[in-house]
Amino acid sequence: MINLSSDLPVRKIISKDDLEEFKSSPLYSDLILFLSKLSDSVNGVSTSDSDPESPISGKFLPTFVDPHTAPEVCKYLDESFGNRKRIDYGTGHELNFIAFLLCLDKLNLFSPSDFKNIVLLVFYKYIHIMRYLQFTFWLEPAGSHGVWGLDDYHFLPFYFGSSQLSLHKHLSPKAIHDKDILQEFKADYMYFDMVHFVTSLKTGSLRWHSPMLDDISGAKSWAKVNSGLLKMYQAEVLSKLPIMQHFYFGSLLKFDGGSLLPPETATMLDSDLGQDCKDGHVYAMGQEFPVCCGIRIPSAFAPLASSDSNRVMPFD
Repeated sequence: MINLSSDLPVRKIISKDDLEEFKSSPLYSDLILFLSKLSDSVNGVSTSDSDPESPISGKFLPTFVDPHTAPEVCKYLDESFGNRKRIDYGTGHELNFIAFLLCLDKLNLFSPSDFKNIVLLVFYKYIHIMRYLQFTFWLEPAGSHGVWGLDDYHFLPFYFGSSQLSLHKHLSPKAIHDKDILQEFKADYMYFDMVHFVTSLKTGSLRWHSPMLDDISGAKSWAKVNSGLLKMYQAEVLSKLPIMQHFYFGSLLKFDGGSLLPPETATMLDSDLGQDCKDGHVYAMGQEFPVCCGIRIPSAFAPLASSDSNRVMPFD
């Protein structure tokens, strides 16, 4: 039984110890299980197999008229679209959208039969909205790994997309190197769509600008890719203090451990100044050497939009 609260969710991870405690919590297990269920729901299912007439969108409205759930659910949704002060977006914001969906699931608004359309209609539409915002406002990648990441902004479309391809008899992970295949199948498989999008923004070979994607293409099967990406998500997103210190906890997504921040500290973290950072970054606290929330690297959209078509940018 969930004891609902109308209070806003709060941050509770400010140190390595807090993060390790979170990784041992029931909520962490719930997040992994939810992601696995979403992935399994599109196993062998193409994007075109979604149900456009699905009543799933109507299940969202009742949540927001409940005064006990609205503050928490809306907080996760609000955090899903990037930081309005730093004008950036990254996997932590993407995680908040999953948290938003998990809240609705905990409120029993979804049935198992809804999960396929949650991925192919709701989540994928969210990705397209974010793609529009990234392109329009040149959002900076938050906490990007640069060339050693899957993508400047996203992770989960690759995870869900690998599940879509896991039963395909002919398209192997190496198929991402074939531009014709990417063009032909990008509308059917999220993984191909994401790789096609990355290659359309950056010049040079995949090995040059996205070595991680290139390495993954050497996997023996999509099932191996899928299981490996979940492990990578746990290590590179859910286990990273600079990402998880921004995550909120409430009555639906409950974490009994961690450190409750004093009001003045919480205010500082949400301020324009951040912690001694001229760019408004928030620092990971509780470490010997505080780590900033991300190395500021240029968005690929900026040079794409501002350059001549024949001009090669030095960081492409």
